[in-house]
Amino acid sequence: MTDAPTIAPTDATAPADLPLDPHKPMRVLAVANQKGGVGKTTTAINLGTALAAIGERVLIIDLDPQGNASTGLGIDRKSRSRSTYDVLAGEATLRDSILTTSVPRLHIAASTLDLAGLELEISSARDRAVRLRNALAKLNDGAADGTDYTYVLVDCPPSLNLLTVNAMAASDAVLVPLQCEFFALEGLSQLLKTVDQVKELLNPRLTIHGIVLTMFDARNNLSNQVVADVREFMGAKVYDTVIPRNVRISEAPSYGKPVLVYDLKCAGSDAYLRLATEVIQREREQGAH
Repeated sequence: MTDAPTIAPTDATAPADLPLDPHKPMRVLAVANQKGGVGKTTTAINLGTALAAIGERVLIIDLDPQGNASTGLGIDRKSRSRSTYDVLAGEATLRDSILTTSVPRLHIAASTLDLAGLELEISSARDRAVRLRNALAKLNDGAADGTDYTYVLVDCPPSLNLLTVNAMAASDAVLVPLQCEFFALEGLSQLLKTVDQVKELLNPRLTIHGIVLTMFDARNNLSNQVVADVREFMGAKVYDTVIPRNVRISEAPSYGKPVLVYDLKCAGSDAYLRLATEVIQREREQGAH
């Protein structure tokens, strides 16, 4: 199990710490799980696409050095001249790093392998845990009507490191993809503990938006048991929508497309559209949107 990074109280009072403007209609969700292979990047890409399809203006921030969200949206590595590394290193603004995608109203701040060395580079900086929050605070400043973002999805790396802490410190809530497998709940307690630490020391508004069960196989008794166990353990925090194991979801990234673009009529696309609707419904119930 990956240990959570130490979060120092001084991180919360860094001189460059700028609060997000509460009057801007922008919601920031960190898509996080320290386990790999749970559908985290797939969820970020396809939830973002589904939100854009129903009229939201969405930015995906790729905070994973592997850059799978960027690749999955068809962003060639040669075109990533400004990346999230440059943003967190203080060498570019977030607006400068944003690239358009083939999906209307969906943009991305792409990642490069340089991001892997960032933690070491900024480990002694007082604002190391709030650099993304500071960058996001200025994102919609001066944006023309209709070009500001209403949703930002931060695709976190598969670990509880400084990048994930930055995402949580900058977010309103955390969305947790959880694979329907035997060890689904293993590590969830550590993730929840990290959320509590960030909430206490860096970001009092942070909540768990919800847990989305992924890679569900209705023919598999284990999948059904995992769904029952997670719902019993986490209750209403688990979304009603369950993402099925679907070959079209798996194929889409190799074509640089979200599954909703690759095959709108498949079961995976339908599930992500329902998840987007459910996310917005929860936002309305909480008075956030």
